[in-house]
Amino acid sequence: MIAAEAVGLRRGGRALLADVSVALRPGEVLVLAGPNGAGKSTLLKLLAGEVAPDAGRVTLGGTALPHLHPRDLARRRAVMGQHATLSFPMPAEAVVALGRLPWHGTAQAARDQAAIATALREADVAHLARRAYATLSGGERQRVQLARALAQLDGAAMPAALLLDEPTASLDAGHRAALLRRLRHLAGRGLAVLVVLHDLQEAAFVADRVALLEHGRLIACGPPAEALEAGRLEQVYGLPFRHLPGIGPVPLLAGTAAALTPG
Repeated sequence: MIAAEAVGLRRGGRALLADVSVALRPGEVLVLAGPNGAGKSTLLKLLAGEVAPDAGRVTLGGTALPHLHPRDLARRRAVMGQHATLSFPMPAEAVVALGRLPWHGTAQAARDQAAIATALREADVAHLARRAYATLSGGERQRVQLARALAQLDGAAMPAALLLDEPTASLDAGHRAALLRRLRHLAGRGLAVLVVLHDLQEAAFVADRVALLEHGRLIACGPPAEALEAGRLEQVYGLPFRHLPGIGPVPLLAGTAAALTPG
């Protein structure tokens, strides 16, 4: 659906991405993983059309993103960034309603209220609808932003895509698990889901495929067990890993190896 073809991006004389090719497919969850500075968020921005590559191209359904009207692009993909701040007071429900802006003037606008209500419920923030966004915790704001993105895609022609940058960063364990299950459910409905994750166990749980990045280059892309192979992770992260059944890759920090060895 959305594909990066040999994309590269440089800033300040430094290559942020170099010769990266990856495709986001309907009905799957693709996780971008890798150390800090690997290029994960940059690649997401290129795939979202927020930044144009210096080399290569990004396409949606075979059409280069610059050839798509921003409104049409917004009706096919929604983005949930790492941080979203507001400089003026708005209730959470109004923030979610921003996701419906691309549909103004279309027949889908008749679904606005239903779409907003559904999105608030799916993101578990219906009880926060009247609360001022600025008064919410970081995790609550994350969930409101997820609701905004879900409202934006309500009524979208399939295939459509949801792109999320570190969506679990501010969430507690319960809401992290709920979000990951929600992403799997959305993919099961035919949505193409791209998510940046630092937690490799979360990646192993939720992903159909993992794209592992290092220093702006694609190191591997495939099923979690293949892309997150222990030897490859040791090369990328600089410390040993062990795969535990039902848990996924675990870094072996000082003293961890003995703790994980059956007595």
